[in-house]
Amino acid sequence: MAPHQSELVHDLLDLAGARWTIDVIATLHDNRMRFNEIARAMDGISQKQLTSTLRSLQRHGFAIRVAFATIPPRVDYELTDLGHDFARSFVALGAFALENQRHIEAARRDFDSVA
Repeated sequence: MAPHQSELVHDLLDLAGARWTIDVIATLHDNRMRFNEIARAMDGISQKQLTSTLRSLQRHGFAIRVAFATIPPRVDYELTDLGHDFARSFVALGAFALENQRHIEAARRDFDSVA
């Protein structure tokens, strides 16, 4: 893998591994939502963290912000086609985790009993 490709993979893994990324993507998966609707759907996320997560998703092309010139102003967020593709990678990882849960838990127990 070329250095630039490796850097991109690491960036995407960092984004996917961020605390709220998967939750925000799951919340937006089939919905166009306003900021406060997303916040209400995600118990425990701060306004600052939600803003940061949404901006990261926008920066990578996974979400878009749609502003409406209304009074009061209205802003919606939704996943792009690329964002839906990114979400599918989580489904594969989730399937792997479920299929191998027993093996992973056994390995953790074995490791922890020695440590």
